[in-house]
Amino acid sequence: MPTHPNPYRQGLSRNAANHVPLSPISLVDWAADVFPDRLALIHGGLRLSWAQLRERARRLASALAARDIGEGDTVAVMLPNTPPMVEAHYGVPLTRAVLNSINTRLDAATVAFILQHSDSKVVLVDREFSGVMAEALAIVAGAGGRRPMVIDVDDVLYDGPGQAVGDMGYEALLAEGDPAYAGSLPEDEWDAIGLNYTSGTTGNPKGVVVHHRGAYMNAVANAMAWALPRHPIYLWTLPLFHCNGWCFPWTLAAVAGTHVCLRKVDAKLIFELIREHRVTHYCGAPIVHSTLIAAPEELRRGIDHEVQCMVAGAAPPAAMIAGMQTLGFKLTHVYGLTEVYGPAAVCMPHEDWATLAVGDQVDRHGRQGVRYQLQQGLTVMDPQTMTEVPRDGETMGEVMFRGNIVMKGYLKNEQATSEAFRDGWFHTGDLGVLHPDGYVKLKDRAKDIIISGGENISSIEVEDALYRHPAVMACAVVAKPDPKWGETPLAFVELRPGASVTEAELIEHCKGLLARFKCPREVRFAEVPKTSTGKIQKHLLRAQVKSASAIVG
Repeated sequence: MPTHPNPYRQGLSRNAANHVPLSPISLVDWAADVFPDRLALIHGGLRLSWAQLRERARRLASALAARDIGEGDTVAVMLPNTPPMVEAHYGVPLTRAVLNSINTRLDAATVAFILQHSDSKVVLVDREFSGVMAEALAIVAGAGGRRPMVIDVDDVLYDGPGQAVGDMGYEALLAEGDPAYAGSLPEDEWDAIGLNYTSGTTGNPKGVVVHHRGAYMNAVANAMAWALPRHPIYLWTLPLFHCNGWCFPWTLAAVAGTHVCLRKVDAKLIFELIREHRVTHYCGAPIVHSTLIAAPEELRRGIDHEVQCMVAGAAPPAAMIAGMQTLGFKLTHVYGLTEVYGPAAVCMPHEDWATLAVGDQVDRHGRQGVRYQLQQGLTVMDPQTMTEVPRDGETMGEVMFRGNIVMKGYLKNEQATSEAFRDGWFHTGDLGVLHPDGYVKLKDRAKDIIISGGENISSIEVEDALYRHPAVMACAVVAKPDPKWGETPLAFVELRPGASVTEAELIEHCKGLLARFKCPREVRFAEVPKTSTGKIQKHLLRAQVKSASAIVG
């Protein structure tokens, strides 16, 4: 090591001219400065340019700041994918406050916990969810908690039930704001920008705190990983409350794209919007893509352009990949968690994959892939020794991330934060393998592995086999206690509309694709429970059949 002073650290300090904290709100200014008249948002008959969208976000920020909302404060929103939700992602950070996006399908008790745990000072609520919010506020009051200021949001496209429960309306709030209010960047780019509560399967949910630097980097990394062109037309099938829409509100600002809002997932409406606005991109859980594949053919007519779609989570089954190809939609597979801002890994395709046999192509595209360009690390390790597993595609370990696209930690939960970051890596709780090329392949959640007669069975592998049957719309495989084998696979199957298949036929179908001991011993036909983001709630099914893992969620 040299003993003399480093000349590159002498007289070359940071200053306002050469160092600015990274924040995704800078991307909003870029879009509005460079493309002020470009179409930024569509919602029914509403059209907003980037200049107009920024102006509304600034009005929101100004009105909040006038009410002493600022650094260290929390602003909660319970909104569908409508303009105010986009504006909140742009406006709240301008005040240096933290945006808490609440899952719109949560029960009142959980919403009350989130409001109290986050100490939310303001909450914006769509009229559709006013009943749940009113009940949640009553729970807060009954517990002696402080009532936040409540702002009613009345969407012109909503014609359902719901009464005003707030102190004032959203448009009245914006009318008080200054359209020229510029706000300010955070003093430290590691300051919090968002708070997202994970869906707790046991106990209360944990509050994942994300920072400006990570949101900025994941927004840009989304564009890089997906090779987004300038001015994409993006349809909001993915709930914006889910990991801040995977950071795509800010990604669209980085490429001056167009938000096409969508209150709820509906196949007919989705195809209509894709056709009318020539939507180029959308994201969604597997069930969203499956819904579109299963839709009547007449709904898809007239779409003559390529649509890029992103699917997250476990490997898309072969039937989904084939179905999207039939639609003319190009599927990109990503992987991540709330703790890494949504997707932080992508199955980056290689040109030579196109020359492989169809089965091998499906296998390659079914991998979770490699880290985003702006994420430092992704690998699979033995959690006990913290050494990387062999790159043989067979040895299982825990999937781990590290880098700038990782949360700050869990709000007011130092123990859970410490456990998640043990030995300098974020522990996902997902089990996977490493292939020789470094691509990660998920095998299961640690709690979802089925141990039958001493053999490990991946529930994902069994589900993939089930999905290859054309009658299967959705499925989930869990461990059923068995006096002889300890556990055996039990499949819950939801059929496509109009389709029919017997239990025996599905089991026989699996026997043609899997080792016999991996095949379901029982199939139950029922609607598979899902979260609002389309993830299947296996913990409910495990509890139903009294799996050994049910007690740990």
